[in-house]
Amino acid sequence: MGGDQDPVTVIEVSYAPAWDLEARAPWRQLTAEAARERDRAGLPYVVVYRIPGRRVPLEVRLVSWRDHYVGLWLYDDQGRRTDELDLRLLDDQSRLLSRRIRAWRYTGPEMAEFDERCPRSSMELFPDGKGSVSQEPQGARGRRFVTVPGADVRRWQGRPGFGDWPVVSALWQRVPGPVTLRPAPLDPGAGTEDACDDASVPPASCWRPPQPGRPGPIDALFRPGTRMTDGYHPEMTVVEPRRSGTLRVPSGLLAVSGPDGLSDDGPAITVCVPPGEYVLEEARVRVGYDCEWSQGWVTHTDTTAVRLRISESPAVSWEMALGPDDDPRLLGEHEIFGFGTDGATGCFADAGAWESLHRLFERHLVHGEPDAGQDIPDSIYFLRTQDEASGGELVAFATSGDGVHPVWVGRSADGDLAEVVVLVDGMPAVLQDAGADDAETAPV
Repeated sequence: MGGDQDPVTVIEVSYAPAWDLEARAPWRQLTAEAARERDRAGLPYVVVYRIPGRRVPLEVRLVSWRDHYVGLWLYDDQGRRTDELDLRLLDDQSRLLSRRIRAWRYTGPEMAEFDERCPRSSMELFPDGKGSVSQEPQGARGRRFVTVPGADVRRWQGRPGFGDWPVVSALWQRVPGPVTLRPAPLDPGAGTEDACDDASVPPASCWRPPQPGRPGPIDALFRPGTRMTDGYHPEMTVVEPRRSGTLRVPSGLLAVSGPDGLSDDGPAITVCVPPGEYVLEEARVRVGYDCEWSQGWVTHTDTTAVRLRISESPAVSWEMALGPDDDPRLLGEHEIFGFGTDGATGCFADAGAWESLHRLFERHLVHGEPDAGQDIPDSIYFLRTQDEASGGELVAFATSGDGVHPVWVGRSADGDLAEVVVLVDGMPAVLQDAGADDAETAPV
């Protein structure tokens, strides 16, 4: 009895509304009670664990229940993030999904945070049992090995109470001996403001809860005179949208999908519309550049988006269309849901006749049966098929490449469906909006 015991590691705990990523420091301090109030209200806050005398934190927990998110970041002695744990609160309020786990294993103290040469790994998990494990032992520039998670992976964990979270660094034996927690000293005036005041906006250098991809100013793509850039072309000018025929949707259920997939799965995304016939349009930009081969200035027109006009009312708000199994609570920063394609192809179609239209698409495009569909010349829309029984149609369009393409649904000021848009190759940045100019010069 009374043998030697490991020394106790003291860890100080502090709270703040936000975490400054550049300074690696809390943005304004909160009292524990103020943080507890924000926790109850679902507002963002952070918990910082630090060993006294250590320049950088041991770990930081980032919480925003209204965004269904809890993040945990672990730091090494150099202040580099070594591990990230992304937890999501879904329907069952008593447990959390381990959505994403990432780790960086720096090869020396001189290696910069997130250096491309740093060995790294990640694991993504989904509620339905799916997931993936990625290993990059030579860093981002080396080979990537992807497998599936083992059966013993812990996908769910109980949701701790406000003060019941474990210190993960201690669980993972990143600190010596047993651990004791104590409150960090408070700065003068800390926590005196309203704990649930969400009006104060942290600076841009602070963490914010992950937000899914946003549509950007889609309406500007269809506003002639707007100047834009895609990063490659310094300036592009929007010209008049091009009308490219119509689409019949007698079933009242619009499909937006990649027709090069398996028809047994059905369309990736469906949107309810009034049964009818709708105008197809292309958003276009005029691009000029100095061509080495032509030895002069060359101008051409590119398509930036395709649109199905549901009404003449302009869209004033946009939302991401979701498939039957898509849950936006699972998305990370700038991530999207959409339709997938491995043939750089999408389509608008009548979902009520999807199987028939899809078979006709394959017969015409894959098997070369000319009577199964109609080619569309001189347009990004390139093929139309029609179901004889219902009159429903499918019109296929080209995209810039393979992968997943989001579908954006625009609604009018009354909340009614106004248009459905697919970007051909991402959203260009607006340099000068022609609509803004009109607003400034319009008579009062």
